[in-house]
Amino acid sequence: MSAVPSNQLGLDLDVQETREWMDALSAVIEKEGAERAHFLLEQLLEHARENSIDMPFSANTGYINTLEPAQEAHCPGNIEIEERLRAYMRWNAMAMVVKANRHNPADGGDLGGHIGSFASLAHMFGAGFNHFWHAESAEPGHEHGGDCLYIQGHVSPGVYARAYLEGRLTEAQLLNFRQEVDGNGLSSYPHPKLMPEFWQFPTVSMGLGPLMAIYQARFLKYLHARGIANTENRKVWVFCGDGEMDEVESLGAIGLAARENLDNLIFVVNCNLQRLDGPVRGNGKIVQELEGEFRGSGWNVIKLLWGSEWDPLLARDKDGALRKIMMETLDGDYQAFKANDGAYVRKHFFGRDPRTLEMVAHLSDEEIWNLKRGGHDPQKVYAAYHKAVNHKDQPTVLLIKTVKGFGMGKAGEGKNTVHQTKKLTDDDIKYMRDRFNIPIPDSELSKIPFYKPADDTPEMRYLHERRKALGGYLPHRRTKADESFTVPSIDTFKAVMEPTVEGREISTTQAYVRFLTQLLRDQALGPRVVPILVDEARTFGMEGLFRQIGIYNPAGQQYTPVDKDQVMYYKEDKAGQILQEGINEAGGMSSWIAAATSYSTSNRIMVPFYVYYSMFGFQRIGDLAWAAGDMQARGFLLGGTSGRTTLNGEGLQHEDGHSHIMANTIPNCVSYDPTFAHEVGVILHHGLKRMVEKQENVFYYITLLNENYAMPGLTPGTEEQIIKGMYLLQQGEGKKTAPRVNLLGSGTILRESIVARDLLASDWGVAANVWSCPSFNELTREGQNAERYNLLHPTEQPQVPFVTSQLDPHAGPVVASTDYMKAYAEQIRPFIPKGRTYKVLGTDGFGRSDFRSKLREHFEVNRHYIVVAALKALSEEGTVPVSKVVEAIQKYGIKVDKINPLFA
Repeated sequence: MSAVPSNQLGLDLDVQETREWMDALSAVIEKEGAERAHFLLEQLLEHARENSIDMPFSANTGYINTLEPAQEAHCPGNIEIEERLRAYMRWNAMAMVVKANRHNPADGGDLGGHIGSFASLAHMFGAGFNHFWHAESAEPGHEHGGDCLYIQGHVSPGVYARAYLEGRLTEAQLLNFRQEVDGNGLSSYPHPKLMPEFWQFPTVSMGLGPLMAIYQARFLKYLHARGIANTENRKVWVFCGDGEMDEVESLGAIGLAARENLDNLIFVVNCNLQRLDGPVRGNGKIVQELEGEFRGSGWNVIKLLWGSEWDPLLARDKDGALRKIMMETLDGDYQAFKANDGAYVRKHFFGRDPRTLEMVAHLSDEEIWNLKRGGHDPQKVYAAYHKAVNHKDQPTVLLIKTVKGFGMGKAGEGKNTVHQTKKLTDDDIKYMRDRFNIPIPDSELSKIPFYKPADDTPEMRYLHERRKALGGYLPHRRTKADESFTVPSIDTFKAVMEPTVEGREISTTQAYVRFLTQLLRDQALGPRVVPILVDEARTFGMEGLFRQIGIYNPAGQQYTPVDKDQVMYYKEDKAGQILQEGINEAGGMSSWIAAATSYSTSNRIMVPFYVYYSMFGFQRIGDLAWAAGDMQARGFLLGGTSGRTTLNGEGLQHEDGHSHIMANTIPNCVSYDPTFAHEVGVILHHGLKRMVEKQENVFYYITLLNENYAMPGLTPGTEEQIIKGMYLLQQGEGKKTAPRVNLLGSGTILRESIVARDLLASDWGVAANVWSCPSFNELTREGQNAERYNLLHPTEQPQVPFVTSQLDPHAGPVVASTDYMKAYAEQIRPFIPKGRTYKVLGTDGFGRSDFRSKLREHFEVNRHYIVVAALKALSEEGTVPVSKVVEAIQKYGIKVDKINPLFA
């Protein structure tokens, strides 16, 4: 075994040469500054790489503030007044939560709420609200589209406390914190649905806020690049807890933010070193970990760890002893320091080295205790924000160290239990009153009164003056766009509505693309269409749009595409209209949400169409779909290659039999499973009318098929029935005395019902009506609403569910068949006319790969099973003998002993 060269063991082979290099660098730092030194080091490193010298990369810097005191911009505000205002907000936030949990209703159960989270970042909010965060304003000289604030969900009491001082919320509303049913309360977390003129974005579930915010920042750039809105001065601010960064969505798209130079994006990570139950990285250092993640991904990283009181100590730390201890101390220990006192910190932090212990010998224990973390220093927070908003060409992350529960004392400051602390003792309340000098006498403390200074006090004047200078109050949400559009008439889309000629069969996916292409040609509304794809354009027949409208890329197309010689080549463009997100359903959905809420965030009506494999829709991004509902999104989600038996070669992971069931869980999601092109056209047109012209807060989920077949065209007069979810497609034929049955279906399996109709007539003498049911979900909602009305108005004329009114004139049992789980069509069972037998066929079970005909046989939804189900229903009503059912089973070769596909 050969000996390892001494320099590879870390030994210095030429101490003198090393010292000369170090002295040279020190001279550059001293005479020309840190930026010049940084530039020279980067040049040296690049030169080393070019010469194939292996240079291990570290994305980390020391465990100190990024900004030296001399680099800090001075805060222009009145820090004393701001401190008083913060104290009042801390108090009112605490009072709101404690009151709600002391005086909870007699039916029991705590309402919950959080005190510790806002306590830790009150200074960060103060700096933003007083100096940086612009409201939407059209005032001459102050025009601004408004900044987007993704506020950490658990700090909502602090935001309410500020709005109370501003006069935007009343004391009665604060007293109804988390008591919303009667319409007077405040939502637990940011929810635009519940407080539509207040909260902009939902940020709980955790992790979704950071993800959605990145695509929101990108969409603002998109709007600007396409000339739709001037967004160049707007910023997207995102507040996250350091524990929240463990959610995979929190970091999932930071590469996109850097790749597209989103310098309008600022993350503020509140590094109080605690999750909900304990330390984030007790054995590590979360700040250093996150610094590496973000800088390695190309972000500008600003660390703010230490308050101004530490500056003199660091200035005296010539040999780096203090910096070394700062770096080596684990987060679990930092948490323990703030849960104890100054003497503990002296012994267990500074006492680790005689040099650092001597460094604080002149400080009392109280002075050591008052060595603040950076997030509680208003001047340093201002300086960090100032640096962030003026940084160009990169997104910025601020890693700001705080104490969870700052100011709460023994009730929770720095303790593992602080996140769940929502009830305080009288002594705890008195401690907070005294610590923040709230002018409330002891005699009133037991009532925990809210505190609001008189309107003419310096604090209140300052509060309003600062917001006036920044355009108005935040958070604030626009509920409707000021602009309006007229949707092209339905005749514009006649190519989708008319029958297809023989030999020109198409799929409903092709019908959608034809509709979209025609809409893009509309001079007014066309530019507002936002096609969104996740790397499957050719699957959905949309590659023709590449050249027509281009793919958005802020850098344009700097390469020659391999297919440039083709008509439909891959074209990227700075003003491209398509958002092509790569293999990234969560990113596609986040882009869709940004576009679908543009009416609110940017006062611009946009019409997003996001198409994807239906299996990868609500199943994969269901939490984002729920957030879209909360945000009152408007747009179209298209589930392509839908159903459990259509994507015949892909199998279990691709075959969708449940997305419509999941879609129905979102109240403002309107969902359809159309079979024919004209149904697609009617539904899309109706959706545009609702969302664009009427600005209704709904969004549409439409499943599409990849099977080509003849399209019958629109029968005039059925449009309203299509939208309601059910219309008579084919009347049963035969003798008046013939047994009659009603076959209901949607999507691809409706075509099996059409063939079953013919088999019933030719083989069994049964006349079958075929009903197209584009939406069992809409039928269900309408029927349930009618039943609710009848329950609450027992003496009024009963409402008749639409399903009932449609089927009533048509005798016979009912058989429903879909490419989805039985539960989808089972929903309308209560509305089937009384006395009728109702049979449901569906695709319960895991999908698998095979030909479509085999899959439909396997899941027992093909034409033969529909015939057997119809005969069985007729036999149960005594219309045909049960022997006919047995005969049909034998005739069609149905295997009665095969395993139930649910369990196969």
